[in-house]
Amino acid sequence: MTINSILIVDDSEADQFINQTLIKKYDSNITILQAYDGQEALNVLDECTTLPNLILLDINMPGMNGHEFLEVYSTRDYAGKQPIVVILTSSNQDKDKSLTTAYDCVQRYFEKPLLPESIGTIFQEIS
Repeated sequence: MTINSILIVDDSEADQFINQTLIKKYDSNITILQAYDGQEALNVLDECTTLPNLILLDINMPGMNGHEFLEVYSTRDYAGKQPIVVILTSSNQDKDKSLTTAYDCVQRYFEKPLLPESIGTIFQEIS
């Protein structure tokens, strides 16, 4: 699968900027969508004419957090084109990891910050 677009879901503007910068260095042609909590991410997905290939999801966010987002997201039907989710969070708690990776849509779990080698790993595993 070619990654054409990524939705970054993170309440931190600094993390949004860092992630965008690293992704653009990896491939400047990737379209990046942004959301600052889970509800906004669901709204972005609802409004997309073409879904992103990948969602980078933080867990701890105000409003709808990553766990709540996954509960709703996993029940949605995207006509067989559901974007893959990669957790990117500052949480190193085993409970968070086991709860999020229990969802079929979640492919990987990384702790922040996103590193260039992590991007390479994500792209290789998804492609």
